[in-house]
Amino acid sequence: MKKVTQLVASLAIVSTMSMAQTLVTVNGTAITQEDVDKELMTATQGRLNQVPPEKQAEFRKQVLEQLIAKELVYDDAEKSGLLQAPDFKERYEEVTNRIKKEVAIQIWQKREFDKIAISEKEKKDYYDANKEEFAEDESVRARHILVEKESDAKSIIAQLKPLKGDALKNKFMEIAKEKSTCASAPEGGDLGYFSEGQMVPEFNDKAFSMKAKEFTLEPVKTQFGHHVIYVEDKRPKTTRSFSEVKAAIEQRLKVEKAKSVMLEKMKELEKKAKIQ
Repeated sequence: MKKVTQLVASLAIVSTMSMAQTLVTVNGTAITQEDVDKELMTATQGRLNQVPPEKQAEFRKQVLEQLIAKELVYDDAEKSGLLQAPDFKERYEEVTNRIKKEVAIQIWQKREFDKIAISEKEKKDYYDANKEEFAEDESVRARHILVEKESDAKSIIAQLKPLKGDALKNKFMEIAKEKSTCASAPEGGDLGYFSEGQMVPEFNDKAFSMKAKEFTLEPVKTQFGHHVIYVEDKRPKTTRSFSEVKAAIEQRLKVEKAKSVMLEKMKELEKKAKIQ
């Protein structure tokens, strides 16, 4: 198991690589990163990304060890002739029939769902009646340079003051990559778009008070340190257009309509069936 222990220690890094990468082979059977991730997604009910990184590494270790153990047991069972035993065949047939029924039901439900049609008028009527659902708040796209000392932030501001336009943006990104202590440094300090309230108050208030293409002429102090902020773009409060949300509306209306459609279908099947 020493080899296994060494392997699982690097799983956090491996997870960013090819999904089909083989992590280990057990008597010739490969166990891949994809195998581990599938087990993890099932165990966390699809919420693996919500698990803290340190816990993810621990879970990956446990899952890999479990998959290895399963392969060892199955290999021994196969070599001992268990797959030919009557009790195995009986249980295997039982499970196979149950799975066959479940898969058939799932595919039947999907096909019935796919038959449901939503007209353009239904989609447009929903959009017009629920426009507030598609409203988006004002947002800002900002970059920042985070440093520990106020004097360092002031020195950076002094370097940026003579610059404008692309020269300002490019220099800001260059300094962010070199000096910022934030995880956004490799992307030139880019924080992407964010709406009101997503950032700490001091940062939020300053960013939303600025115009696009401006940067702070004084450091902004927060609990994390001192920031130099560059506002790259601003988006006003808006409502997404019908064409942007039409597909999502269609899916929602199909889900709602499916309830009554499936109920009518079940009544139809019951009338045809012999239920005693």
